[in-house]
Amino acid sequence: MSTQLHELLAIMARLRGEGGCPWDREQTFASIAPHAIEEAYEVADAAERGDMAHLRDELGDLLFQVVFHAQMASEAGHFDFDAVAAAIAEKLIRRHPHVFGGGAQISSADQSKVWEDIKAQERGAGHAPGAVSHLDDVPRGLPALMRAYKLSKRAARTGFDFEASGAAADKVAEELAEVRAAAVDATAPAAAAALFEEVGDLLFAAANLARKLGIDAEAALRAANGKFERRFRGMEGLAAARGVAFDSLGLNAQEALWQEMKRSE
Repeated sequence: MSTQLHELLAIMARLRGEGGCPWDREQTFASIAPHAIEEAYEVADAAERGDMAHLRDELGDLLFQVVFHAQMASEAGHFDFDAVAAAIAEKLIRRHPHVFGGGAQISSADQSKVWEDIKAQERGAGHAPGAVSHLDDVPRGLPALMRAYKLSKRAARTGFDFEASGAAADKVAEELAEVRAAAVDATAPAAAAALFEEVGDLLFAAANLARKLGIDAEAALRAANGKFERRFRGMEGLAAARGVAFDSLGLNAQEALWQEMKRSE
């Protein structure tokens, strides 16, 4: 283990120890978990922007979350950081038989299939037939769009899937029509509940279509969010440069600015 990692583990132990940081000492697995999620997203953001200096710092923050959980687990007698490292090392070796088992090299697509096959075997190990679902271990804490993608991908491995992307697109159109129908009169509580459900079905169908097209739905939506933000900020800038408050413009004028921003990209 490197000197730097030893130092990090010692710092964490000191923060949690007698006379350490009051905030760190009062944390639990549940209270720290949201911070780990936040740090993971900040890592993804830095990577997408290609900001290596920021990425280094965010990876450090994410590593600190791992060390924090491991320290609390060690205090409770569950496991320590070495056990965490050993477990992931063993898993990587087990799930890469073509690398560590002396087999022939395979393609990236084949490796993904091998990985999923081994995961499926691990889920079923020691359980009676039918006692384990193919959807087991898809984390409930994932963002909803990402979880929809993973659920449909897992279901597709059993054969429960559209034969072609066109059929998945038709499903999106079908769900959109149902949203339109439900939205005609959504003032009553029952109608509002039906509309809520139909919108959820539409979003799930869209995520499934993205998977069928080989598109990461979560990444695609992040990119769309970024594009919308970039264009909207540009619209506000154009309006300000012309001495006009953006929110004072009518919809037609705002739409004209939107089209202007699109043409400028």
